[in-house]
Amino acid sequence: MNKSLIALAIVAGSAFTTVAQAADGTINFTGTITDTACTISTATKNQTVSLGTVSKTAFAAAGDTAAPTKFSIVLQNCPTTVASAAVKFDGPIDPNNTKLLALTSGTGIATGVAVGIYEKDAATLIPIATNSASQTLSSTADNTFEFIAKYVSTSATVVSGPANAATNFTISYP
Repeated sequence: MNKSLIALAIVAGSAFTTVAQAADGTINFTGTITDTACTISTATKNQTVSLGTVSKTAFAAAGDTAAPTKFSIVLQNCPTTVASAAVKFDGPIDPNNTKLLALTSGTGIATGVAVGIYEKDAATLIPIATNSASQTLSSTADNTFEFIAKYVSTSATVVSGPANAATNFTISYP
C-alpha cells in the first residue's frame, strides 16, 4: 500500500513540474490614455477609397505598384495641450509581404496583390501596425493627414478578381 501511495505522489507531483517553467524574458507595455484629443471629421472617419479597375498586366514583378489614389484623414478641434499626432493603420497583413494590407478574403479574389498605404510623398510605405510620420497640430484650424493607397504586387503572377481591403486607423499623440 505504501508503494501505491508513493507512486501516486510521484505522478501527482510530476503534473506540476511543467507549470513551473523559467521565463526567458519580460515585455512591459507602457502608454498613456488621454482625456484630451482631437476629433476626426465625419467626412473622413469612415470612407471608401476606390482604387479602380487595373489590368493584371500592370504587375510584371513582385513590388510593382498601380492605381495610386489620394485619401486623407482630417483632425479637428485639437486641444492646445496636444502638439502632434500620427496615424496607425491596422488590419490583416498580407502573408507574402507583412508591410502590406491583405485583400479581403472571399471566393474568387485576386491573388498576388495587396494594398500599400504610403505617406503623401507616394514613396514612403507605412507598414501595417506602424505609425505614420508625426505631424504638428493646430488648435485653430483643421489638420489634414494626406496618404496614398496603391495596389502592390506580392508575386510575379497576379490573378484577376475582386481586390478589396479594409483597415482601421488609430490616432496617436506621440
